[in-house]
Amino acid sequence: MCPNCEDFARTVLLLGQLALYADMTGADLDFVEAVSPSLAVSLPEPPPGLFPPGYDPNDGPAYPGEDS
Repeated sequence: MCPNCEDFARTVLLLGQLALYADMTGADLDFVEAVSPSLAVSLPEPPPGLFPPGYDPNDGPAYPGEDS
């Protein structure tokens, strides 16, 4: 396994679990707001092969409200 694959998978899993927790009744949304940016920033580069060769995440249509 590539060196970052395990870290990437674990961080994605934690983000998913945090999203599920945020939807629960009685969830501490202050906790979610404090933790989610930290998890997102700690996400390592995606493992090789996850995206097709030449994939550019910045290439594509403009979102509504963005300049093209």
